[in-house]
Amino acid sequence: MHMPKFIALLFILLLAGCASQPSGTIDPHGYKADGKASWYGSAHHGKRTASGERFDQNALTAAHRNLPFGTLVRVTNLSNDRSVVLRINDRGPFTRSRIIDVSRKAAVALDMVRSGTAKVRVEALER
Repeated sequence: MHMPKFIALLFILLLAGCASQPSGTIDPHGYKADGKASWYGSAHHGKRTASGERFDQNALTAAHRNLPFGTLVRVTNLSNDRSVVLRINDRGPFTRSRIIDVSRKAAVALDMVRSGTAKVRVEALER
C-alpha cells in the first residue's frame, strides 16, 4: 500500500471512531461528585432549556453538563447539610469551576440564594 493511501485510510478510520463516541452524556448509575453549585432564576424564566422544556424558576430542576435529561439527583449543601431532590432538564453550568446550576426554588431550599453559590454534593438517585 502506498503511503498516501495508508494515511488516508488511517484518517478515515480515525474519523469513524470519533463518530461512534457517545453524545457526551454519562451513565448516572453511582454518580457522585462534590463541587460548587450556582443558581439561575428570573432572567431565564420561561426560556427553553436544552431538553426543550421551558425553564421554571419555581420548579425543582437543575442543569448539568453530562447527566442525562430526567436524571434525579440529590444535591446537598455541604455547609448546612440541607438537601433537595432535583431533575436534570438543562445543560450547564458554563463556568468551569461549577458542577451544577440549580433553579431558584432549589437555591431557596439549599439556603444559597444570598451567597449565589455553595459547595455541594451531587448524587444520582436510582429510579
